[in-house]
Amino acid sequence: MGNNSGETTSPQGVPDSEAEITLGLLNAVHENSGITQRSASHELGIALGLTNAYLKRCIKKGLIKVSQVPANRYSYYLTPKGFSEKSRLTAEYLSSSFGFFRKARNQCSEILETCAAVGWPHVALAGAGDLCEVMTLCASDFPVELVGILDEQFDGDTFSGLPVVGKLTALGNFDSMIVTDLSEPQATYNALARVISPAHVLILPLLKISREKPSTERHEEEEQGMKRQSAL
Repeated sequence: MGNNSGETTSPQGVPDSEAEITLGLLNAVHENSGITQRSASHELGIALGLTNAYLKRCIKKGLIKVSQVPANRYSYYLTPKGFSEKSRLTAEYLSSSFGFFRKARNQCSEILETCAAVGWPHVALAGAGDLCEVMTLCASDFPVELVGILDEQFDGDTFSGLPVVGKLTALGNFDSMIVTDLSEPQATYNALARVISPAHVLILPLLKISREKPSTERHEEEEQGMKRQSAL
């Protein structure tokens, strides 16, 4: 469910901000499309009425889609916008948490070790910022070369000693790209996966990026498949 890691709650275990409640709800829906408002309320540790209000707000914002299933039950699905918002809120929370740098350093080291082990010595980064800086610090411990950073929004030519470019073609040759964008990690991954083999787009677990198609897309494909079968 949404708060297994305990990272989206206050020390008392109860979400203490609008962003934390929204993130907890998005996590809960992602992990269980059949979740009920009552079980979500219990999971988040907030009142049922507040859960209902946040759920309606997420639906209105286009973050969650609801569909009715038999026996007067409802299923909830994250939209593509919902996936992006979940990833953004996760990264925003992590970057301000006490354990961010320790966790980031461990995961950066693991992913760089993987690059070296599979024979991908030339690595590019997607997104300048704190996570990117941690990655550059870890890189010196491994036989890999960071060739540059892709970041259309960055105002400058270099970051942490690496060139920053706004277009993928300006990076030159690289074997893999690691997502280090903390502002919109899911959107950055989605954009890269359209032009690079997803197997070569590497992600850190702490960013909570999903490689799957959003639930809404899978649900719509299933509905279309059922319609085609019924038409036969």
